[in-house]
Amino acid sequence: MCPACITSSTTLLAGGLSAGGLVAFLATAFGGRVRASTSGQAGNAEPRSEHTMEGPAIVTHDKWLTARIALLEKEKALTRARDALAAERRQLPMVKVEKRYVFDTPDGPRTLAELFDGRNQLVVYHFMFAPGWVEGCPSCSLLGDHLDPSAVHLAQRDVTVAVVSRATLPEINRFKRRMGWQFTWVSSHASDFNRDFHVSFTPDDVASGRGIYNFREQGFPAEEAPGFSVFFKDDAGQVYHTYSTYARGGEPFIGVYTFLDMVPKGRDEDGLAFTMSWVRHHDRYDESYRVDRSRQYAQPAAKADCCDPLQPA
Repeated sequence: MCPACITSSTTLLAGGLSAGGLVAFLATAFGGRVRASTSGQAGNAEPRSEHTMEGPAIVTHDKWLTARIALLEKEKALTRARDALAAERRQLPMVKVEKRYVFDTPDGPRTLAELFDGRNQLVVYHFMFAPGWVEGCPSCSLLGDHLDPSAVHLAQRDVTVAVVSRATLPEINRFKRRMGWQFTWVSSHASDFNRDFHVSFTPDDVASGRGIYNFREQGFPAEEAPGFSVFFKDDAGQVYHTYSTYARGGEPFIGVYTFLDMVPKGRDEDGLAFTMSWVRHHDRYDESYRVDRSRQYAQPAAKADCCDPLQPA
């Protein structure tokens, strides 16, 4: 998940139980299994509508209510544990940001401190979009679809949201217009910001599997990786780094997954070589939509490799 984006099956496993594994676990708990019908389909490409599920059991209302109340107790325990973890997260020590980072923005060059836009708290989403790519990562774009409605509310709680990518500003603006997004999106192309926060890797890093991601020396299968970083600015204007999260750490921001986790078929990602291979940019779903279950993660094509050139800036 890019979450997350999340990103790749390797990254998902590094973050804990995979999304596909979660579906398999739920199916086992139901006493059934999730399977895919291949009727009338060639190879591994399947329409999502033909996926079927065996289970859960059909019971009386009284038995359902008993099971639901038992699950409710577990949900309440999870809520309390999540609240406690959030409180602990807020008490993490802060690190003073000594380096001067400058970003290319629609309003000209802006420092990290200026991205706060008059507020004291800044949340940065590290969006996977490298210079030369024809478009941003589809998984990151799924998360991006959730940002605009949140930003206006967060602004009332002293929080500014900014998206940062290493692509150039003209590349970002083209893609942002295509997606219809309004959130603040700036370029770190001329700075070390992405490298310093471990979300960009050199071709040698990718080929050799070197590089720190999710606080481990584990490498990453693409030039760019997703994540969130949080900053605080005091009244004197000093900026501090308070928190970063990567891999599945961005998953709570994807409301689509919250919906899917409530329905019987769940995320329906079990058996996919890359769990988010079903995700498309929101303007790329149509009647021909199919899921290739064997498709691995592949970063977006570079301009020279694509027959669909970028529109003028």
